[in-house]
Amino acid sequence: MNSATLLSFLALDLLLVCVPGADWAYVIAAGVRGRSVSRAVGGLVAGYALHTALAVAGLAVLVASSPGLLTALTVAGAGYLVWLGWSVLRRPMAPEADASQRSGGLFLRGAAISGLNPKGLLLYLSVLPQFLVTRGTHPPVAAQTAVLGLLHMACCAVVYLTVGVTARALLAARPTAARAVSRTSGAAMLGIGAFLLAQHAL
Repeated sequence: MNSATLLSFLALDLLLVCVPGADWAYVIAAGVRGRSVSRAVGGLVAGYALHTALAVAGLAVLVASSPGLLTALTVAGAGYLVWLGWSVLRRPMAPEADASQRSGGLFLRGAAISGLNPKGLLLYLSVLPQFLVTRGTHPPVAAQTAVLGLLHMACCAVVYLTVGVTARALLAARPTAARAVSRTSGAAMLGIGAFLLAQHAL
């Protein structure tokens, strides 16, 4: 695996990570609700670490070849997003108003969101394999998969920390705006989840 391949993957991965979705909505909600952004992001990254471990072990191929299993994972993730989005909509807190949330809960929620995120599944099942080199004198596929997975996790950590910290800094002294952004984040999670559920119901 050469530097050109790694740079190509990094460029595409950054593009995907920078597209707002469930991960963005979660980390923004954590920031404006006065919670630990680093814990929330750590949970999201942990979910992608699980994806990476499964891909290295070859289980991602099994999931990709089992439409029923892939659908079940997607539906579970969509249902969780709907529940989480509704929870945020019901209590759109301003900064520091809900800082009592246990950091362990933030971490586990983040891991569940990214672990079941359909966009993450798409990356590991469809995009990442295109950058694996199977001919010539290259590292084993498992090692290449691990490197690309670690790159993705690093991109997520940098982008999501930036998003969460920026949201908190801009909205810390604006409780009304913070509530509006919190509601928007909740609506985004609920909408993404509902859309995915509707897709699989058709």
